[in-house]
Amino acid sequence: MKTNRIVLAALAVAGLIGAGGLLAVANMENAQAAQAAPAAGAAPAAPVNVYAGIGPANMSPAVKDQLQRVYVPNLRSNDVYVIDPETLKVVDKFKVGVGPQHVVPAYDLQTLWVANNAERTNKGSLTPIDPRTGKPGPQVAVDDPYNMYFSPDGKSAIVVAEALHRLDFRDPKTMAMQYAIDVPQCGGINHADFSPDGRYAMFTCEFDGAVARIDLAARKVDGYLKLSMPTTRFSEKDPIDQLLANEVCSKKKGMPQDIRVSPDGKRYYIADMDADGVHIVDAATFTKVGFIPTGVGAHGLYPSRDGTKLYVANRGTHNIHGKRKGKGRVTVIDFATEKVVSQWAIPGGGSPDMGNVSADGKYLWLSGRFDDVVYRIDTANGDVKQVKVGQEPHGLTVWPQPGRYSLGHTGNMR
Repeated sequence: MKTNRIVLAALAVAGLIGAGGLLAVANMENAQAAQAAPAAGAAPAAPVNVYAGIGPANMSPAVKDQLQRVYVPNLRSNDVYVIDPETLKVVDKFKVGVGPQHVVPAYDLQTLWVANNAERTNKGSLTPIDPRTGKPGPQVAVDDPYNMYFSPDGKSAIVVAEALHRLDFRDPKTMAMQYAIDVPQCGGINHADFSPDGRYAMFTCEFDGAVARIDLAARKVDGYLKLSMPTTRFSEKDPIDQLLANEVCSKKKGMPQDIRVSPDGKRYYIADMDADGVHIVDAATFTKVGFIPTGVGAHGLYPSRDGTKLYVANRGTHNIHGKRKGKGRVTVIDFATEKVVSQWAIPGGGSPDMGNVSADGKYLWLSGRFDDVVYRIDTANGDVKQVKVGQEPHGLTVWPQPGRYSLGHTGNMR
């Protein structure tokens, strides 16, 4: 612990972590389950703490008979591995569509959807998984489903058609098309989060170094924000325990990835794998107000179960296709102070990417994108266990999770 304090002090002195600017519902089994998710059509009232409902005590009765499993989509082997989180053993695996990217919990918590985007083809599909049995159902053909979210009112599934620069709003159960919103200036549209009142969605634009704000009520793009780059970033070449940014950042635009709203709904945090950290955007003014350096290839963002910390998965490379045993690590940010409080390296190197937190909050589960493993990271001390899976695991989900409803991705719960 003394070493951590020394490192953090050095980061503060270096100006890298300062304060201020751096800073489908189908056949419910009982009445309780029927009330577990809010009725579609009524956007939930904005809470004081966005994450108040995701603590361990808030398991919905709608998931009471569902298996405790970790579902891992493997992009290159076109399959899903199923892990028992208690034994750390793979207990099942099955083929899905082409290019599975993410496993997405449905708004009503009754289905897990595998988004198979079949990159550069017209064979995109969604594979439903029944969380009570852990078994897949028939595929549903949709255009280019890189990722999927759900509108806060529960009326629509939002299929993120990345290559088409388009958001397809579909029936959340049948996936029949409702309408689409074109987002022409958002190349690589991929990840999102929502304002607490449900009015706006913020999507990251990976290949344009920007974010797009979508007015869900007006069904249109409300604006774009280009994200400025830092003057320095982390080097992939130096030792894995190098914690200080030490390379001039010559990139003119970043590669924003995951995005999460702050507990009070006033800010958005945006991971950027070329900037090696997290941009801070003010929700009211739609302007960048800070940046927090975290590590090489900042990628996935996950709030702790008590809503006080933000876990940042740093993939260990600036490249879309990285090498094994990179400079992967997890950074822990305190929401209240917007400061780094811990750094957890993957022993021997690795590539932590996407995942989520266990229902009890004790473990952070992340795919090892370029190492064909899954990491189970102890949130008390950063201890890492590994499970071998298929080829290029990506957006895994831990299920079930606490919360009344899911906004999609790997479990953006509310």
